[in-house]
This record gives sequence, structure tokens and C-alpha cells, in this order.
Amino acid sequence: MKLKYAYLLIAGLIILSSCKKDDDPIGEVVPPRLLSEVVIEDDAEIIEFLKTHFYNKDEFETPPEGFDFRIRFDTIAGDNSGKQSLFASSNLITDVISVTSSDFGRDDGEVIDVKLYTLVVRQGVEAGKPTIGDFSILRYEGSLIDGTLFDASSNQPVRFNLSSVVRGFGNGMKNLQTGMGPVENADGTVSYEGYGVGAIFIPSGLGYFNNSPNTLIPAYSPIIFKVDAFAYEPDSDFDGDGIPSILEDLNNNGNLLDDNTDDESESFGVYLANFNDTDDDNDGILTIDEIELDAEGNFVGFKDTDGDGTPDHLDNDL
Repeated sequence: MKLKYAYLLIAGLIILSSCKKDDDPIGEVVPPRLLSEVVIEDDAEIIEFLKTHFYNKDEFETPPEGFDFRIRFDTIAGDNSGKQSLFASSNLITDVISVTSSDFGRDDGEVIDVKLYTLVVRQGVEAGKPTIGDFSILRYEGSLIDGTLFDASSNQPVRFNLSSVVRGFGNGMKNLQTGMGPVENADGTVSYEGYGVGAIFIPSGLGYFNNSPNTLIPAYSPIIFKVDAFAYEPDSDFDGDGIPSILEDLNNNGNLLDDNTDDESESFGVYLANFNDTDDDNDGILTIDEIELDAEGNFVGFKDTDGDGTPDHLDNDL
């Protein structure tokens, strides 16, 4: 799984990115460009693709025998000149997400709105949708805009938390309802029915920006992930501290990575965002011992022992 976000770069599963516009060697970290410049270029490239390509809509509407419910893109030209573009599709969702240049090692203070596009080809039958604080069970395929495949899961479902992937992937998944299952097959595999099918078009500012983990992805490249959304685990708790991880998005910006309430008191070189930290205020008392749980150990609420408005698990001066 090559979808890990920037802070997991050490683990070899981080943010990749690319720039067909630079001559820097691919597979290497290059000095970050201005976020505001890259955002404009990326959006133009994605929109150009969306306006000049279509997907196999007819097969999804009237599935032929043996259809695998996989998305296939093609160019609007020749015999396909009458096809509806992806950009004109009523199933294309645009999300505007705020990104800061400091996320990419720049100190120029840029805060830029970035557009993320999600094509919902088939909505799943289950009403719920995963959040960036949930474990998700899915199948995916990642490619560059030009179709170069750089990553894909096996045919079987994979499970990972949606804040360990590139930011745009997790934010795009919130648009997809999931399916029913798993069903155990005679050959030992599992399958799902009525699952969501979509494609997420991710600008590099929500993807790998200037850090590429392999030679397939240049810096500053928009990327596409085709996704089958099988299932998810609501109210997931990634670090086991008793708090559902989605509640650790303290600034409600759809990014768990920038919520770290004890960064100044942690050891040099250590970065533990709250959703990965079992002691969120670094006071030596585990978070799970500073919150309210029911008899079964389920999260009930936050404590504020001294009444200062800061929950105990974030208050290291009790």
C-alpha cells in the first residue's frame, strides 16, 4: 500500500507527487514550489482531463453479462465524440479544501483553497459514508492523469485508516456510500454487494506534492484513484485511546494530521498528532484515563475537572 501521508514518509508509505513541468529527477525530494502556483496548474490539468474524457456510463446503467463494475475512461473523439464529458456529469462532486504551505515545508504563510473532484459512478446501498477518522475496506487503483498506473490493491478488499493515506483520498471517500458484506466465497475469498464505485481526482496539494516515494510519480502531479467502497468501521479509534478518531479533528478541517496538542512538550523530532497519540497532552496520564467511558469501555464524553473549558485529556496543568 503506497498511499501513506507525509508524516509516514519514514515508513516508506508517504505522499508522492510529481511535476512533468520540472526537470528534477523523479523519485527524489525537490525544493517545494509556491503552493499557489501549483494549485492553478493542477486544477487546469484536472479540468482538461474531465472535459475531454468520459467513462463507461452505459455499462453501469445496463450491465452486460459478466460486467465487473470497473470504471474505464476514454477520450471524447471520433466515434465517441457525442459522449458526455466527466466534467458535465451530474455525479461529479467538487469539494473546496483549505491547504497551508507549511504542510509542504514552506514558511511563506500561504493558505490556499484547493479543489478536489470526486466522480460517484455508483452510490453504495448503505446510507453511511466513511470519514477521515474511520477504517475503510475497499479496493483501489492509482494512476497519473496520463493513465500511468503507479499503485493498485489486489482484487481482494484491503483495510486501512483514511488518515494514513494522501489527504485527498480520505476527503474524497466521504462522498461514497458503501455496500453489504462481507460474503465468504467457496474459494476462501470474500465479496461485497451493492458497493460504491467512484474516482477521486486529486491535485498534488492534496496528494504527494513535491515528495515522490517511487520513480513512477514525478513531483507536483495530479493523480486519480478509482475506488470500490466496500465497507467502513464507523467511530474507529486508530490509537486505542478511547476517543473516536474523527473527534480528534479539533479544528474540523478534514485533516487529522495537524491536530497535535502536545507538540511543544514532546521529544525532539517526535510528531504525534492526537489521533496517533495515547497521551494527548503529554502529562503522563493516558488519554483513556481522562475521558468518560461506559461499562463496556465505549466513549461517552469528555471530562473537565477544573472547569476551565479545556478537557482533561488536553489539559496538562491539572
